[in-house]
Amino acid sequence: MAIAAGTKLGRYEIRSQLGAGGMGEVYRARDEKLNRDVAIKVLPAALSQDGDRLRRFEQEAQAAGALNHPNILAVYDVGTHDGAPYVVSELLEGYSLKERLGDGPLAQRKTIDYAVQVAHGLAAAHEKGIVHRDLKPDNLFVTKDDRIKILDFGLAKLVERVSEGAAQTDIATRKVQTDPGTVMGTVGYMSPEQVRGRAVDHRSDIFSFGAVLYEMLCGRRAFHGDSAVETLNAILKEEPPELTKTNPNIAPALERVIWHCLEKSPERRFQSATDVAFALESLTGVSSSGSTQATVIAAPSRTKNRERLLWIAVTALLFFTALAFAYFSRSQPTTHAVRLAFATPEKATLPGEITVSPDGLRVAFTANNAEGKRLLWVRSLDSLNAQPLPGTEGAKTPFWSPDSRFIGFFAGGKLNKIDASGGRPQTLCDAPEPGGAWNRDGVIIFSGGVSNGFFRISASGGSPTPATKLGPKEEAHRWPYFLPDGRHFVFLGDAQRTEDHHLRVGSLDSPDSQILLNAVSRVAYAAGYLLFVRQGTLVAQPFDANNLKLSGEPVTIAEHVADLGNDHEFDFSVSDNGVLAYQIGNPNSQLTWFDRTGKEIGTVGEPANYVHVALSPDERRAAVELLDADGRNGDVWLFDLSRGTPSRLTFDPQWDSSPLWSPDGTRILFCSNRSAGGQVNLYEKAANGAGEDHLLLQSDGAKYALGLSKDGQLILYDNFDLKTKEGIWILPLTGDRQPKPYLQTTDFDQAQGRLSPDGRWVAYSSNESGRWEIYVQSFPSSSDKHQISSGGGGWPLWRNDGKELFYISNDNKLMAVDIKAGNRLESGVPKALFPMHVNLSIISGYSLSYAVTADGQRFLINTLVEGNNPAPMTIVLNWTADLRR
Repeated sequence: MAIAAGTKLGRYEIRSQLGAGGMGEVYRARDEKLNRDVAIKVLPAALSQDGDRLRRFEQEAQAAGALNHPNILAVYDVGTHDGAPYVVSELLEGYSLKERLGDGPLAQRKTIDYAVQVAHGLAAAHEKGIVHRDLKPDNLFVTKDDRIKILDFGLAKLVERVSEGAAQTDIATRKVQTDPGTVMGTVGYMSPEQVRGRAVDHRSDIFSFGAVLYEMLCGRRAFHGDSAVETLNAILKEEPPELTKTNPNIAPALERVIWHCLEKSPERRFQSATDVAFALESLTGVSSSGSTQATVIAAPSRTKNRERLLWIAVTALLFFTALAFAYFSRSQPTTHAVRLAFATPEKATLPGEITVSPDGLRVAFTANNAEGKRLLWVRSLDSLNAQPLPGTEGAKTPFWSPDSRFIGFFAGGKLNKIDASGGRPQTLCDAPEPGGAWNRDGVIIFSGGVSNGFFRISASGGSPTPATKLGPKEEAHRWPYFLPDGRHFVFLGDAQRTEDHHLRVGSLDSPDSQILLNAVSRVAYAAGYLLFVRQGTLVAQPFDANNLKLSGEPVTIAEHVADLGNDHEFDFSVSDNGVLAYQIGNPNSQLTWFDRTGKEIGTVGEPANYVHVALSPDERRAAVELLDADGRNGDVWLFDLSRGTPSRLTFDPQWDSSPLWSPDGTRILFCSNRSAGGQVNLYEKAANGAGEDHLLLQSDGAKYALGLSKDGQLILYDNFDLKTKEGIWILPLTGDRQPKPYLQTTDFDQAQGRLSPDGRWVAYSSNESGRWEIYVQSFPSSSDKHQISSGGGGWPLWRNDGKELFYISNDNKLMAVDIKAGNRLESGVPKALFPMHVNLSIISGYSLSYAVTADGQRFLINTLVEGNNPAPMTIVLNWTADLRR
């Protein structure tokens, strides 16, 4: 029975009925709280007694509610009325695609526009593991502003039984039975695997999408029979009539996209909706003959003559640059290397991470755009312009596919790939740390992070599997680079002590590897040379890639190569055909004061190679870690903030790092690898410099002090144990003084913990969700847990009264969150204060790049000196010519 107008369903007032069907009734209603019209779908009370149907209805609501995309119907709420469940969604005005196709086929350009929108919506759903399973024109809605909305996610399981003998006219909007092992979907749009009653995945939606796309172009179904059985047989055994025979104006390239969607075997179809969207987007400028249409630009007026002359000059420069590049890269080798400056994109800052395509024609790099978002950029070497790739926010350490078509990159704790010409990126798998390589057989190997060797995965996606195992003194494998045979690769075996770092060679055929030489650097191979950095200098050493043997001595290529501060990631790259790129860099930074608006209000000391900063409790001094000239070891220094004068606190020749003040300001805690075994242990020293350094904790693995309790009786510290994941531990400074774990698992990392001022909560970062986020958990028990961030982040700090928490977002913004803490904790919505220009890896590392005053009004930030004007990168054509000379 229909619900009468004026009836209240919770806060919603029914206005009128919009439609009814086997799966429920749909009403127009008014949301009185938010003052908006909505649509409500109600499952009839008589049917709600069917437990299976009720479960499936709830599943639909849960599936749709998990999605948030402009091309998917938004679900607002769920509830029950007189025992009948209902779902509240946005109210759409327009018509279904089925209604529109009743007027005949769509124009090619309109078809592509609609299809791209559908593909993007499907990609968003598939990324969350949701498969529609009933895509058809009835479930695609065209709004008044010409936007496509996908409806009824989850309805593939909410079905009625139909007879196999039903007429084709009846089955357009009806489904076949869905008992286990039987057919599920709408006849005419089902995939072959649905017809056979087999398990389906996202590729089934791609087949249905192809059938809809076909119908949009020709106005009739791709698979059509006089009965359901004949239609199902056509799906399994027949191909639809060729589109170009009935409509010669359809671009052949567009028809190829449809056939690729409609492959009978899922393995032969597009493997993701993202790939479909990219293929369609590349056709937006295609004419009926398949050629690209030219764009007509009006001639400039006389008032634009000066700009016109400028563009003529720029065009001329571009022409000669391209000519020079073409000559040096494609002609016979010259006797000299040619060096070109590669400038920063306009209104963008340039962190670096440059990588040259294997064919030597393009470079990819990361850079922050004018809004401060770090993106992946691509530039052809015969062009003056670099193009950012949308969808690559937070990108790190890009690497190319062997055919120079695709780029792999890391963002948000994921390994991704994207077409170098643009399109939507595809997520391949979780990846705890950056660093990867791609061979010609479509295998990608990537870093497994601390305590792990490399993992391997297919470039089309799947489940990663281990590729290498760590040696006895190693803590990670980093920066792989495939050799020409595509099976062997060189890489850095990372360790705690400098003397235990080695460049190694491994193979996809064995988890073992062999040592090549001692070095602390990323590594690459080209033209018979192994390239790596030694004490800031890029060198090349002859290397036999067939016999895996080094010979001769290293030859200097460039000095002072930039160290990006991310696990020995020096900024250089080389192509297969003689193009080298590198950036000269000085990681110097300036201790700079900012207010909450991001306004610079002062500096401390002179620019230097700082990597950590901590304010004393009275805010009169700052403890910093200052690296030595070659950036390999450091010491703790103290700054008098009123005078800006530094004084050295530690003098050991080894690495002293991560200083932390005691609550009374009399002691400095720090970590050092000065012990005989090279482990990173915890030490303390009087803040006035008197006396000796005192060892607090010595054990296997690396440890980094994070904070002391307000009474100074216990220390919170990061613990790196090669047998487990990164965890947060407690060291009591009284009693038995035995360390014990606070947060420690073997499944994911938990790090960067900070005790709240009242000692009842710990803020920390964890990658348990697949990317690093901020959490707060009760202390000393870990029973009450809250996720604070939602878009990624690291390095939390408390305000002195515990009422605000700060952290750094994945795009290097300083974030603030209101906190109400007592027996229970409540947190507000994170808000961005201002962008930070710091050299910080959110997903790893221990260096704290900012400090906050007690009132939360001022921030001392370790800001990169280069700011918006970093040193340009250098491109070298025919780089081996100088080696031969």
